[in-house]
Amino acid sequence: MSDRFEALQALVTVVSEGGFSAGAKRLGIAKSAVSRRIRDLEDRLGARLFDRTTRRIQLTEAGRALHERAMALLAALEEAEEAASSASGELKGSIRVAAPVSFAVHCLAPAVGQFLERHPDVSLSIDTDDRMVDLVRDGFDLAIRIAQLPDSSMIARRLVIIRHACVASPALLEHFGKPQKPDDLSRFPGIVYSNREEASYWKFANDVVPNVKTRLDFANGDAVREAAIAGLGVAMLPTFIVHDAVRRGALSIILAKHMRPPIAMYAVHPSTRHQSARARAFIDFLVDKFRGEPPWDRRLLGDGTADELLT
Repeated sequence: MSDRFEALQALVTVVSEGGFSAGAKRLGIAKSAVSRRIRDLEDRLGARLFDRTTRRIQLTEAGRALHERAMALLAALEEAEEAASSASGELKGSIRVAAPVSFAVHCLAPAVGQFLERHPDVSLSIDTDDRMVDLVRDGFDLAIRIAQLPDSSMIARRLVIIRHACVASPALLEHFGKPQKPDDLSRFPGIVYSNREEASYWKFANDVVPNVKTRLDFANGDAVREAAIAGLGVAMLPTFIVHDAVRRGALSIILAKHMRPPIAMYAVHPSTRHQSARARAFIDFLVDKFRGEPPWDRRLLGDGTADELLT
């Protein structure tokens, strides 16, 4: 029975990690051991589970059917084990979280130590990727997302308000002058966060979208900030990314009174998947940790650098 369990676990992990090497690393075993488990499973079933190429692996029709059932079986086993361990009042096990890179670096990583201290038998695996992931397919317990969430099968809990600021370096403003309205940005070079559509990226209040000439784009907010500090263009970024640069004078907030309304950050998880007690506890922790005015915005208000933006 243990061999069959390990084979199903290998199948699910290879799919969630996107390959045999990554799956083996996740399981803490050799790649050859993972390959052997999958091969033994295929031999027992008399069916090929993966189409393999030099670049990627893909489930066959039989593989997809087995993968779906394997995920349900493993989730049921995990639920049974958790119910037994929860009777003792202790949380145990791992939590897989998908989170935006910059938020994980600036806000999440400094906060999670307190959670781990409270729950010494829980481990966190935080995947930092600004792209949307498929929580069910990739085996995540939850994701942290900054967005106007569309109707979906996901269950969401609001964590914190996210404000955006249009920023530029003092040297850039000295060269081009300080803009008085969004359309004035047409004379500025722009730096874009490429994981967002450009029209929504530059959107101000009342759906005003200035014609900014994009000179540079990055798929990471911190890289956008550093390019803005270097004077390469104006940028539109969440305040948790730029607050320190604004406070020390490396960036200036511009057009604050024209800024679009804030949006929320959510913790989301699939409604079709059992949510473990430890995942619920982690979400509760985040809700409590970021309750009220975000600490990064309080710092901006503290020195009066962004009163119009934050009031």
